[in-house]
Amino acid sequence: MIELDDDVLHFHFPEVHERAGCRIDFQRTLRIPDDNRDYPLPPGLGRFPLAHVDDYAARLPAAWQCHGGVFLPIYQAEALWLHFKGDYPCAVKIAAGKINAVSGAAWNNGLNDQPQDYVVSSEQPWLDGFNVAAGLIRQFVAMPLGEGYTAEEQLTGAAEHGGLQIVVYPMKREVYAELFERRIESVYEEPVVLFSRSQPDMGLAPGGLMRQKIYADEYGIDAWDQHHGARVFVHLANSAQYHAITGRQPPHKPPTAREYTKAGLPWFDYYSDGKALPGSGVLGGLTSLAAKMIGKGQGPLQDNEAVAPNVVKLGKKGVVRQGEF
Repeated sequence: MIELDDDVLHFHFPEVHERAGCRIDFQRTLRIPDDNRDYPLPPGLGRFPLAHVDDYAARLPAAWQCHGGVFLPIYQAEALWLHFKGDYPCAVKIAAGKINAVSGAAWNNGLNDQPQDYVVSSEQPWLDGFNVAAGLIRQFVAMPLGEGYTAEEQLTGAAEHGGLQIVVYPMKREVYAELFERRIESVYEEPVVLFSRSQPDMGLAPGGLMRQKIYADEYGIDAWDQHHGARVFVHLANSAQYHAITGRQPPHKPPTAREYTKAGLPWFDYYSDGKALPGSGVLGGLTSLAAKMIGKGQGPLQDNEAVAPNVVKLGKKGVVRQGEF
């Protein structure tokens, strides 16, 4: 079952386990410079608002009605990242225009481990883009379909799907019990918490390089219950289309990377011992948005100046100084 609450998608599987599920929201963020330098993590600037396709079916394209799901407003050349939360491990498969964002393969519902084509929600706090090398992604940047920028168009030659596609599979009940419940019950009784980050179609193009690990699955593919999954199509509407559909104004445009950095605000570097997946050769061969624009004779990408971020380290381990009392 999938529920939308406060702009968060809640995936839960009570038929597997009363705790089984995870939450995903979509964060607005800075578009990092696309200059082949690698940048740290930009901040989250708040959740994108999400709306049910079925609530606005009469105003939407037939393909959107067929796919169902939800939609969000996004400006051309605006970036986004996916935020995962939940203590019950789930395997999450993400595609952009039905191109897998981890492996570069065409969409299919099942999980694959040769190569791994999914992330584990409890281990992967976020996903900002296409997996192009070990520890590096190219940022998700929204562009209109039909102009050749998106990963979908670069790899298939077609502008058919756009949006984001997500399927979630929970950990098998018996695996969760073996790995987590016995250990938890031996320490304390934890209360059960039920889960209560012009043209309408847009896709995602590969933007600037960012330092981010996509973590290898340490549980193994057999840990996931692929008989109980839930999938959703997340449509991307440009700002004008969103207003026409909903009657509401989209969020204001985010600041540029240069404006944000000049204000002295932080970027982030996340430390973890987890093993990073190797990059996808298919995704690594994509042409970035800035390079594609120059190649098409459209001039340089606007607001693409290099910046020197003020980096805050997250997840850093070390001895705590006791100090004086």
